[in-house]
Amino acid sequence: MRIATYNIEWFSYLFDDANELIMDRSWSGRYDVEKVQQTNALGTVFKALDADAVMIIEAPQTTGSRSSTKALKNFARHFGLRQTQAVTGLKNDTQQEIALLYDPTKMDVSHAPAKPSKRAPAFDNKFVLGKGADAQTPVTFSKPPLELVINPKGLGPNFRLIGVHAKSKAPHGAKNKEHATKISLTNRRKQLTQCLWIRRRVEQHLRRKEHLIVLGDFNDGPGLDEFETEFGHSGIEIVLGTTQKPEKRLYEPHAAQAMSRPFAVQPTTSRFFDHRTKTYLNALLDYIMITPSLRALGTHKWTIWHPFDHPECYKSNEICQALLTASDHFPVTLDLDFS
Repeated sequence: MRIATYNIEWFSYLFDDANELIMDRSWSGRYDVEKVQQTNALGTVFKALDADAVMIIEAPQTTGSRSSTKALKNFARHFGLRQTQAVTGLKNDTQQEIALLYDPTKMDVSHAPAKPSKRAPAFDNKFVLGKGADAQTPVTFSKPPLELVINPKGLGPNFRLIGVHAKSKAPHGAKNKEHATKISLTNRRKQLTQCLWIRRRVEQHLRRKEHLIVLGDFNDGPGLDEFETEFGHSGIEIVLGTTQKPEKRLYEPHAAQAMSRPFAVQPTTSRFFDHRTKTYLNALLDYIMITPSLRALGTHKWTIWHPFDHPECYKSNEICQALLTASDHFPVTLDLDFS
């Protein structure tokens, strides 16, 4: 079974209000990329991935007549993909949903939020650290994590998925350097709190001995920016539970590599153009984490579909160019073999 996570930059811009693809030469949400170019590139990438399920971050919006699931089904039908069903979760007022596009012949999928608690409220609620006078500003998710139960059809045991799009730390709207620093610190504090919120939900599932995969765009990674020293750790380390006992830690090999070899070449899942320096920046932002119980079953293989770092992607001009055109993030896949 292959599970993927893929942040698709402004996927919503590729659909009209009737949830049909806009296959013309108007500009997409990506810089200097036409809608027909991005759409065809995505079709190429999805066919190459051939995943049983793809957690799509920044999926098409749901508002008014627009439906994320209908748009994704139309996308799948247009390209003849086997992932013909889609599911979303809690209400989202932004233009970016979290959705799972999957092959219904391989699995049954249901939206199943965990029972909320004081320590871990529902993801469409508020989360407050501290009590009384020490209480911090309440934190919310603009895009509540997507909680699913997966029932593989003869391919393995049931397991849970939590799809995540954590707060970006970018200082959008900054007027000067000091203002940018202030925004960045505020955003990082919110991102870390969101990760703690997710971690508490993870601990609920660990206590229940449930198999769990947490995946998506966390907008963070070990040693990613200078503000990490301000807080002592990254959001990824919080969700993984790196300070916990081994049986309570999640595992993600790319994060483990980044933490164990901080001065070596790092894996990356995204590529952004910096208009200030006129160069491309690479970052490790997208992850697929699994529980010890799931790791103990069968074999597992993680792959970052990077256009330059992955040999099979690089040697195919079609796939390489499609990955660069489709999004500023690259897919990450996890192959699960329970045999």
